[in-house]
Amino acid sequence: MRLTIEETKEMLNFMADKIISQEPMLTEIDSKIGDGDHGIGMKIGFTALKEQLPDVEPKSINDLFKWTGMTILDAMGGASGVIFGTLFISGYTAVEKVDYLDLGILAEMLEKSLEAIKIRGKAKLGDKTMVDSLEPAVRALSEMAGKKSSFRDGTAAAAKAAWQGVELTKKYEAKKGRAQSYGNRSVGLPDPGAVSAAIIMEGIAEFIEKREEVL
Repeated sequence: MRLTIEETKEMLNFMADKIISQEPMLTEIDSKIGDGDHGIGMKIGFTALKEQLPDVEPKSINDLFKWTGMTILDAMGGASGVIFGTLFISGYTAVEKVDYLDLGILAEMLEKSLEAIKIRGKAKLGDKTMVDSLEPAVRALSEMAGKKSSFRDGTAAAAKAAWQGVELTKKYEAKKGRAQSYGNRSVGLPDPGAVSAAIIMEGIAEFIEKREEVL
């Protein structure tokens, strides 16, 4: 299975709805170990994406992902805007320009984005950041793509791995950002960025599942 550019736009819209609907939960988590504005920022960024998405006419999936990241970055600003913008922008050069999205292409694009996020945020597994959710998700995508698994199975595995990563962040003491100042008090709570990354992966997986059921 592969998605056309228009179908990929529908996927991004579905994913944005998932993030927006979880703003209260994200805000609650961040209020305990951060500035309390993560959920609001994510809602602002992905609302802008939803509002502008119908009018964009990209010539490739690469262009669509780059535009998505720039839109989120411009709307959100701040550190979260940079990181979640990078999640989409940095995959732009991972593959030659294509007019469809499949499991292999998504895996390659997110591998490149993960690398960029780790460099930009100077973060690694165990630092209690979105990397703890995104890296296992990307690994799962790549492994499933290597096995020639279906788009549905691959994204489902990635979403599951992302949420498992979120659970692990509860065990860690924050080493980055505002949460770092909470020290041991951050243990027992999930990282908001990791939760957001898992919601994004879950949104992609749910969209693909629904699309395959229709076909």
